[in-house]
Amino acid sequence: MTTVAVTGASGKAGRAVVADLLAHGYDVRASDVTGTPGDEGDLGTSLIHADLTDYGQVIEVLAGAHSVVHLANIPAPGRATPPATINTNNAINTNVFLAASRLGLRKVVWASSETTLGLPFAEPPRYAPIDEAHYPLPTTTYALSKVVAEETAHHISVLSGIPFVGLRLSNIFRPEDYHRVPDFWDDARLRAWNLWGYVDARDVAQAFRLALEVPTSGSQSLIIAAADTIMDRPSADLMAEVFPDVPLTRELIGRETLLAIGAARDLIGYAPEHSWTDEVAGG
Repeated sequence: MTTVAVTGASGKAGRAVVADLLAHGYDVRASDVTGTPGDEGDLGTSLIHADLTDYGQVIEVLAGAHSVVHLANIPAPGRATPPATINTNNAINTNVFLAASRLGLRKVVWASSETTLGLPFAEPPRYAPIDEAHYPLPTTTYALSKVVAEETAHHISVLSGIPFVGLRLSNIFRPEDYHRVPDFWDDARLRAWNLWGYVDARDVAQAFRLALEVPTSGSQSLIIAAADTIMDRPSADLMAEVFPDVPLTRELIGRETLLAIGAARDLIGYAPEHSWTDEVAGG
């Protein structure tokens, strides 16, 4: 049995990742700064409280694991002041990456963000669908913290030989979140900030597990999104209405995602299995 340390285990993505890894036979060592510690919670495994801005605690959390799924961070802009966001995330990410190197872990799979690609789009994207080449374009200190982490991952991978995979996650939806989706449809500009993207938490979990299991080398960064947009009309119509001057790199088919997931498909076999259409009446 392979032991995977999961940081940020009590969060939206963390819970889905822990459940998926346990269901696939992994031994999970879960940690977070919040959540019910010990065995009294509902994670399905014990949770240890740890402040990952403290390198010593990171060593304790990762010791004995074969790999790490690293999710612990201030998860979005506006959750803390801009300086606190970048300083905290940089400290956590650097500590985890360096501890993984020191302990000789087999792999680091971690949560980067779609925001590294220019989101939210106060200015239109350079082209669509956007892909891994639409980088780096941080517009907040949160996004900048993820760009810094991607660069840090690259160099620590080179120095240590450990493969790193950063997943540029889109806006995560759980099944219980989908009731809000019809509220977006009347005004295309409400969700234009990320090109109407989203990703199901269960597909996020799939992506992390695949990134652990599929052999990779160096430091890779991949967009993880649903196969469709959150909207009920064609993607080409959305672009024509909100971003008419943005060039399209190819013909858009139906409601396909405008956050290109081809690189994740090709490298780790990512194939999203869930859509809002499965959860919303009339979808």
